[in-house]
Amino acid sequence: MLFIQYPKCSTCRKAKKWLEAHNITYTDRHIAEENPSYEELKEWSRKSGLPLKRFFNTSGLLYKDMKLKDKLPAMSEEEQLKLLAANGMLVKRPLIVDGDRILVGFKEAEWEEKLL
Repeated sequence: MLFIQYPKCSTCRKAKKWLEAHNITYTDRHIAEENPSYEELKEWSRKSGLPLKRFFNTSGLLYKDMKLKDKLPAMSEEEQLKLLAANGMLVKRPLIVDGDRILVGFKEAEWEEKLL
């Protein structure tokens, strides 16, 4: 299981504590140091069944500074994937990648249902 996170993110820290409390082993990946690639994001989006917009960190400063709320609807999926792959701070976190199971963000009830 891959746990993609940003160490300064409070939600990521909560998610990490949750994983450890449930003795779930994972490989840790720092999203800013090793940003998900275009290919990874495309595959994860497909496997998750979620709209690509869910992979954007809509509460992040970069998202707001770039005014992506207004720009995303006019962008193609390819343009959105390239944008996400260009900067890890645009990607919603934490991300769990476990085979075909992809979890975006930390919702404790969803994690309990899908990981325990």
